[in-house]
Amino acid sequence: MPEICPKCGLLKDICACDVLEKEESQRIKVYSTKKRFGKLVTIVEGLEKDVLDKTAKELKHKLACGGTAKDGSIVLQGDHKDKIKSLLVSMGYSEHSITVR
Repeated sequence: MPEICPKCGLLKDICACDVLEKEESQRIKVYSTKKRFGKLVTIVEGLEKDVLDKTAKELKHKLACGGTAKDGSIVLQGDHKDKIKSLLVSMGYSEHSITVR
């Protein structure tokens, strides 16, 4: 017998709970700043703590850069503001909730 999702009541194969949770999430802010020795870093704020590490790992992989997830934000090495929005949308976040400064 197929498994049923406890949240939405649909089959696990067609469950949309993860997508709906990402759409309901807070506003996501993306901006660049200079850190030590004039190096640029891109900061992504507003993600929930339970998906922070997974999202950071996937962004670092797709952007081929280093970075970390700490204090409720993702810090990526380099200036990636122009690519972050399309990557977050492809990961399931709502395009309207992402602000790039």
